[in-house]
Amino acid sequence: MGTNELSALLWKERELLELLHFKLEEQHLLLVAGKSQWIQLATREIENVLEKVNAAGLNRAVEAARVALSWGLDAAAPLSEIIEAAPEGPWNEILGAHLAALRHTGAEIGQLKDANEQYLRAAHRSTQETLANLGDDPSLYGPAGASASRSAGAHIIDTNL
Repeated sequence: MGTNELSALLWKERELLELLHFKLEEQHLLLVAGKSQWIQLATREIENVLEKVNAAGLNRAVEAARVALSWGLDAAAPLSEIIEAAPEGPWNEILGAHLAALRHTGAEIGQLKDANEQYLRAAHRSTQETLANLGDDPSLYGPAGASASRSAGAHIIDTNL
């Protein structure tokens, strides 16, 4: 194990974060379009990607600790310190590019997550207001499946037979 493996794990983490960004973008488009029937599926897909991101992050942290120790750093050194301690050669630039990409994608994900949360809160508030306004509307069906106000007028099916 070593720097090559760390770089490969960083690529994997970047790909997963890009997938997460895509899934959040899908959720955003569904929210904007009012396609609420698909929100639960989109959310489940986001949760699945998040599990993979967390696992990839753990694998990366283990490998980063190995590289840090081999370069004379503490095992808990952040990636930025590992980059600074990189020996002569391309690793400083390669790992620096990974870190910059991770930070950029992370910022985009944060903005999109915030926007989606605002849409979800607004939809929730709207639903609560609608339900509150319905109140005890007698034309609605109750828990037993019958209208709260049964008219004495004509029925399609005569229940008195």
